[in-house]
Formats: sequence, C-alpha cells, structure tokens
Amino acid sequence: MRPFRKRASLGLAAAAAVGAIAWAAFIPVTFASREEIFEIPKGTWAQRMAGNKVEILPSHVFLTLGIRDVLLLKNLDDVPQIFGPTLMMPGQSFRLPFEMASSYQFACTAHASGQMTVVVDEQPDTAWRRLVWRTRRLFRAIA
Repeated sequence: MRPFRKRASLGLAAAAAVGAIAWAAFIPVTFASREEIFEIPKGTWAQRMAGNKVEILPSHVFLTLGIRDVLLLKNLDDVPQIFGPTLMMPGQSFRLPFEMASSYQFACTAHASGQMTVVVDEQPDTAWRRLVWRTRRLFRAIA
C-alpha cells in the first residue's frame, strides 16, 4: 500500500507543478496600479556623509510596459535629492512614465555610485513571455 501512496503523492506534486506553470503562462499579468514605487529613505544622505559606502538602495529598477511602466519616486530623506534632471525636495514625489522598452541611466544623488538604472521590458503578450516574466520576477524577489 505504501508504494501506491508514494506514487500518488508524486503524481499530485507533478500535477500541482504543471498547474502552476500553466497558470503562470496563460493568466494575463495585471496589477491594481501601473506605478512602481521607489522610496529614498530618511537618513540616506546622512549615511553617505558619514562615509557609509554600502549601497542601501537597489541600483536597478525593473518595469514592464503596460503593467508597471510608471516609476513613482518619493524622497523621504531630510535633504533634496536629484534624480536625472529633477530636483526632489524632502517629502516630494515625482512620477516618471515610460513608453519604450529600453535600459535608462539616471544620475541619482541617493546612490553611492551616483546613478541608477531603470530597465523597462516589453509587455509579456504571449504565454511563453508571461512565464519567463513571472520567473524573472520571482528570482529578483528572492535575490
């Protein structure tokens, strides 16, 4: 009786895996908002001035056309921050929409390196692209 239970458990696990892959491939990608929020935390400038060279903010932001294609920058720090050509005062927000898939480099005073990269991907419009898109997001979230 035990070998049957083992096979049944493996069969159920395989069916669940196939079901998850089918869901990831065929269900359209949607979010409640098209904005991806990027917050500059309070104390960022003070840490940099104290000599902390460790990057506390991600150097890359990943967006997807038609899904999350508006970068919402929020300056929660006590000092003004520069992002690209924009000066953001403390407490100020700035929305930056993207209309073309590409990799964009911006000057950013909140980063120790002085720059940030925004990677905008095409909308995943086929089952295979949705599966790849969801897999990439999963690995980015884990890393």
